[in-house]
Amino acid sequence: MSKIAFLFPGQGAQTVGMGQTLAEQIPAARELYDRAAQVLGYDLAKLCFQGPAEQLDSTVHSQPALFVTSLAALESLRHQSPDVISACQAAAGLSLGEYTALVMAGVLDFESGLRLVQQRGQAMQDASDATPSGMVSILGLERAQVEDLCAQARDDEILEVANLLCPGNIAVSGTVAACERVAELAEQAGAMKVVPLAVAGAFHTQIMGSAVDRLAAALSDVKLSRPRIPVVSNVDAQVHDDPEEIRALLVRQVVSPVRWEDSMRYLLDEGFGQFYEVGPGRVLRGLLRRINRKTPCESVMG
Repeated sequence: MSKIAFLFPGQGAQTVGMGQTLAEQIPAARELYDRAAQVLGYDLAKLCFQGPAEQLDSTVHSQPALFVTSLAALESLRHQSPDVISACQAAAGLSLGEYTALVMAGVLDFESGLRLVQQRGQAMQDASDATPSGMVSILGLERAQVEDLCAQARDDEILEVANLLCPGNIAVSGTVAACERVAELAEQAGAMKVVPLAVAGAFHTQIMGSAVDRLAAALSDVKLSRPRIPVVSNVDAQVHDDPEEIRALLVRQVVSPVRWEDSMRYLLDEGFGQFYEVGPGRVLRGLLRRINRKTPCESVMG
């Protein structure tokens, strides 16, 4: 039997209606939304199930919403296939999804993880509001080409590679003007597609610097335990057992590129041959297919 790993989605996977079927059918999933309302101070279930979309899509709401809905999807899998849960030997999460993975691995309890995600989302939203910025997805170019384009388009502003997702799929983050320049240059360089992303700001760059101290302060008050199973860090595509290392890496994560392709290659090299995308969307399954077409990945929809 192939070694099993769980993957948890990041911001952008949210859709109005997510989690509603889970909450209606699985009492443990409904309980997570009820507990979330007590922590957050608002009805997260109503926002996830009914919208409005513009409110759900805001960074401060989408991060808690995806965190809870992905864990609700995990409860659905636990209900339907408990043997798969017990067989899981590693986890990874894309940006925000790393917090979900850490809760699944027992590093954080649900309430602590949710409070951190809420504070993270607010800090990232505030940093975005302070500096008009954004992200651009560039498809069809290699990393070296994208880095060269960033150097050309930067012009003394911030513009960095932010997400290394899979071969030929790289997102860059920076000021609005720099993003516009690099988009134009990428098209001229023959990119298959250039897509401005619907996010609040330049995530995973120094523009998020003001969020670092706030997240560090929030994390300093939280107890972290050693993981029950390995969780691959976005920052270095490695696993870490030491809670203090995990704490430091979570702080670095908001200003560091997400090394998702490297993270998946790490798991593949470690012999993992069956993956489950636990939560809304199918983005991670698609990325894994681009990295290794033969590796199966099942969706556990949120």
